[in-house]
Amino acid sequence: MNLTAILIVALVCWAIVELVNGPKGKKKDKTNVRQAQITNELLQEMATMRERIETLEKIITDEKYDLNRQFDDLKKDKVA
Repeated sequence: MNLTAILIVALVCWAIVELVNGPKGKKKDKTNVRQAQITNELLQEMATMRERIETLEKIITDEKYDLNRQFDDLKKDKVA
């Protein structure tokens, strides 16, 4: 075989490989972008949940909350 035939065969093989693997590479990029978006959404939601938990902890540990709960328990005992 001469050099020209070898180059043509190599070029055809390379083109076939690129056609087969090309869309997969692009699909992986789209998947990575989507995964990054989902990760960012989850991180934002987690930050929001932390803020809500902190607020609930402040309410629960407040002395007035405990006192009101005790009054409510006493009212329930009187009714029963």
